[in-house]
Amino acid sequence: MKKISIIGTVGIPAKYGGFETLTEYLAKYLNDDYDMTVYCSGNNYENKMNEYNGAKLKYINLNANGVQSIPYDIISVFSSLKFADTLLILGVSGCIVLPFIRLLSKKRIIVNIDGLEWKREKWGKGAKWFLKFSEKLAVKYADVVVTDNKVIQDYVKSEYDTNSTLIAYGADHVTKEILSDEIKNKYPFLKDNYAFKVCRIEPENNIHMILEAFSEYEELNIVIIGNWSNSEYGKELKSKYSEVKNIYLLDPIYDQQILNQIRSNCYIYMHGHSAGGTNPSLVEAMYLELPIFAYGIQYNRETTKNKALYFNDKDELVTLLNKIDNEKLKSVAADMKTVAEENYTWKKISEQYSKLF
Repeated sequence: MKKISIIGTVGIPAKYGGFETLTEYLAKYLNDDYDMTVYCSGNNYENKMNEYNGAKLKYINLNANGVQSIPYDIISVFSSLKFADTLLILGVSGCIVLPFIRLLSKKRIIVNIDGLEWKREKWGKGAKWFLKFSEKLAVKYADVVVTDNKVIQDYVKSEYDTNSTLIAYGADHVTKEILSDEIKNKYPFLKDNYAFKVCRIEPENNIHMILEAFSEYEELNIVIIGNWSNSEYGKELKSKYSEVKNIYLLDPIYDQQILNQIRSNCYIYMHGHSAGGTNPSLVEAMYLELPIFAYGIQYNRETTKNKALYFNDKDELVTLLNKIDNEKLKSVAADMKTVAEENYTWKKISEQYSKLF
């Protein structure tokens, strides 16, 4: 049985983000075919299980994100060389070491380069340079490069003259939930129609644009859940808009069931992301059959197959809101569900990775 190691995530059980959920479902669907080992951040798991979904778990006592992600990934790579036939590296932080690895080993290396991390506004010049350089080395020294969006696949071809394998994310782990009386009593504004967004509060997610539009369009409530206190950007927005009567800015909710109840029952799902490739929260909203207003960047158009409704600035969003039509929203929601069922199921995604293994 081939031995696969998965490197670069916080770990499983998934409680963080897209790569973690991907890893959880690869383990679930492929553990009968492969001997799988997943590297996990010891800092994030008090209860350190030896196995989950049939995969062995190994712990590194570093954070999987931020600057510690570099040694975290590098240690995981060297550890994997002792036993694995194939290394699946998710993200490029540790790929700075790949030229050296190639001198030591002929192990098969597959790298999912994620969503052009070096473009994100949160990084300074030095970090952006490092991430771009790591991406370059990942593309040069991996046996297979995985991209999660056609736009990123085209970028890799034009930037590096390299073909990559396109594999997106699954979304069928989410289920539509009824909004309970308990939640409606706790958040009475959910009894009316509301637009909804959940994300990290960062400029590239265009929270400022969305809030400015809804401060002008008062006929519909908007609920945004995020980490408002983690940055000056978030603190300033919360201070500026928390008193606007139709705007509700909630701190992070970690109970997935509560979060899913609020998301499942929104009137419109707002997606303002302007960076990354196929965004997990977007494909989840699609699978939940939600009508989506998305920032009109090419990544989002590709993910939704041009069947959502799009805005490029505050004025275009206000125009969309003023044209809200129930039948149109139902039609968009149905299209989102169809696209998700055709493209974003974990069984299909796992089969695509299995071919690479």
